[in-house]
Amino acid sequence: MGNYQNARHHKGPREMVTGGEWIYGRNPVEEALAAGRRTASEIILPPAFPDEDDQLQRIRDEAHARRLVIRTMEREQLDKLTRFGHHQGVALKTTGYPYAGFEEILKDVEEDENATVVVLDHLEDPQNVGSILRTACAVGVTGVIIPEDRACGITPAAVRASAGGAEHIRVAHVVNLVRAMEKLKESGLWFTGLDWGPDAKPYTKIDFKGRAGLVVGAEGAGISRLVRENCDFIAELPMPGGFESLNAGVAVGVTLYEILRQRNS
Repeated sequence: MGNYQNARHHKGPREMVTGGEWIYGRNPVEEALAAGRRTASEIILPPAFPDEDDQLQRIRDEAHARRLVIRTMEREQLDKLTRFGHHQGVALKTTGYPYAGFEEILKDVEEDENATVVVLDHLEDPQNVGSILRTACAVGVTGVIIPEDRACGITPAAVRASAGGAEHIRVAHVVNLVRAMEKLKESGLWFTGLDWGPDAKPYTKIDFKGRAGLVVGAEGAGISRLVRENCDFIAELPMPGGFESLNAGVAVGVTLYEILRQRNS
């Protein structure tokens, strides 16, 4: 993690360190420190009390071990710093999100006959992105692919929604989703798009064994035409309740656990 100044406690207003970003919330901060993929410089914590809970004590101990600058901050200040995110009194100043290279994920797919890749086709809601990353991390997804433009990146809000899971999974930015899918297919990966239409099959009828890719489209717009045409299968989730809209994070979560179920059966 590099060399840091000795931990110092500061109370009251102080100018923020330039560059980097603030991730917030106890789980995201703890997971970012545990993953060790970012370089942290300072941390905001509540004042220390003898009876503070175990998680906060772990974060504080790790901050001391890493010699981070430790500060306290009024709630109003911290609200503004985190853009009124659910920070729980904790925020960590770090370098930006450590995106993986596409070639890293491609290599992992080539080496793992049960690799799973999730493609996010221009999702814009950080809550959906974070929810997907959380589930992807839980089930052991190989990597996640997102486009560089017109899409939500792995922002602090997405990291918060992932409960820190984003810190443990590989996410690659690509210029062209279709080209990335084609390269992954050359490595033996089959893509299933979550969508509706006459060509769609129930998601439980898709064979997800072997190398599998899962594609989810943007909120409202769905999967773009060229990306859909490059899917090998189209899967739909049954909705007997008559409600014809399902949150992208929920849809991906259900399908990822179907993939896990098939592979464990």
